Amino acid sequence: MVEGGGEHPKSRGAARRAQRRGPTMEDVAEVAGVSRGTVSRVLNGAFHVSPESLAAVQKAMRETGYVVNQSARSLVTRRSGAVAFVLSEPQDRLFEDPVFNVLLRACTQILGEEDCSLVLMLASTPEERSRVIRFVQGGHVDGVLLVSTHDGDPLAAQLDSAGLPVVVCGRPPAAGLRMPYVAADDRGGARLITQYLLDQGRRRIATVAGPEDTAGGVERLAGYRDVLGRRAPARGIVRATDFSIAAGYAAMTELLDGCPTLDAVFVASDLLAVGALEALHEAGRRVPDDVLVGGFDDSAMAAATRPPLTTVRQPLAQVAAEMVEVLLRLIAGRPASSRVLPTTLVRRGSA
Repeated sequence: MVEGGGEHPKSRGAARRAQRRGPTMEDVAEVAGVSRGTVSRVLNGAFHVSPESLAAVQKAMRETGYVVNQSARSLVTRRSGAVAFVLSEPQDRLFEDPVFNVLLRACTQILGEEDCSLVLMLASTPEERSRVIRFVQGGHVDGVLLVSTHDGDPLAAQLDSAGLPVVVCGRPPAAGLRMPYVAADDRGGARLITQYLLDQGRRRIATVAGPEDTAGGVERLAGYRDVLGRRAPARGIVRATDFSIAAGYAAMTELLDGCPTLDAVFVASDLLAVGALEALHEAGRRVPDDVLVGGFDDSAMAAATRPPLTTVRQPLAQVAAEMVEVLLRLIAGRPASSRVLPTTLVRRGSA
């Protein structure tokens, strides 16, 4: 038997026989013209397998219809072939906020290409967090993608104690935890759009900041302050209770009461900006003539607002891809480090 050689003379017949009675690893090896050990190495991550042998085994699997017995494989590899996407938000936020939809969809697609399943779990209440911990400790997943953590949330520390590979989306939740993270440059992006509003000649630039227990809320407010410092208008900062349309409307209404002469506003997310635009319209303030409005995320809704929203683009698909890459490296026992991705300004009609 020649490893990685041409098609075995009897491979077609072997493939047909395997399909009739149910293919085995031995059938795959025979059709591919490689050893059973080579097939096993391919099924367990293609380590130390030549490109030729890898291609031959993959072709043989297609020809024979061989499908990995995931339960049997898990007993050997101690791997489940699944990853948990844990969102520390209520269920309605999952459907309202397009950022989570993009991350979830991209992670699912990328993991699927790696023959790995994704399990969505919500963790906004103590009961849900306990359920997550029981699930991951039960060996049902090989790692966790932890999204939208809040300061004071015990879940990150509990996952860290469980000893399972975890990658955090955004700023690390607490000091001392051994979790790498992948984040967009929230602070740099906030500096970018605040400076842009300043460069348009506006001088009373206020902000609707995000919740103070979230990485986005803290970092984006810090970027706003980096640019304006003492030039920020008095009573020109209002924090939203969460990243939602309703919270954006309420915060903008409060901001107009406290700072009625504002001529520009940086809103800490596109979702908040939708509510802020509605409040400005009801107050008779024209955008962009009276007030410039800038958002953050460049989600799908940014181009659909009236006027279309000038905003900061965070590369969500790339964030998802790099989160998955870091997690898969950790699962495979390879080193991985945290990553911060650049943000860019997208100019539209609101500013």
